[in-house]
Amino acid sequence: MSPPNLDYEKEIWAKGKIPAGVDEAGRGPLAGPVVAAAVVLPDDCEILGLDDSKKLSPTKRQKIFEEIKSLALSYAVGIVEPEEIDRINILRAALLAMEISVKKLKTKPDYLLIDGNQKTSLLIMQETIVKGDSKSCSIAAASILAKVTRDSIMEEYHLMYPEYNFKGHKGYPTKEHYEAIREHGPCPIHRKTFRGVL
Repeated sequence: MSPPNLDYEKEIWAKGKIPAGVDEAGRGPLAGPVVAAAVVLPDDCEILGLDDSKKLSPTKRQKIFEEIKSLALSYAVGIVEPEEIDRINILRAALLAMEISVKKLKTKPDYLLIDGNQKTSLLIMQETIVKGDSKSCSIAAASILAKVTRDSIMEEYHLMYPEYNFKGHKGYPTKEHYEAIREHGPCPIHRKTFRGVL
């Protein structure tokens, strides 16, 4: 499959509007926050190797993460913690993280390109794109910012709770993670409403 391009963005720029790509990381894990990012790219943007964050190695992701931060007109991250995820459910928490990230942008977008099939409650024109992180450069950039930010948060939590090896699985439901929960019980960053945690 060809890498993401700027076709969606070009249509929006042609109407004199500013698009922002929006994506989240961390809907599936049993622990840690859900993190979203919003990115406004310039219309002549070229980032070599930009792709869906899941297709890139951690080293490549980190390199492109730095490049996005230096080239983007504006970028922001929204974080929703595990307690809030348990309170409102993961889908609503992911959308809330997206809304937080968009509101924090210095360059205000008039149009959102959102990965997936769920719109936010923001009063901005928006379009959902399934597998958007492999189609739109703005969404791919947001997916990398969200993923790298969340991974570094989980690495910090690893230092606080080393017995769970968050550095290794980043909170996702692996056999090793389930065994650690069985042995030690859940820790404060576990999502208590997720199956297999309590």
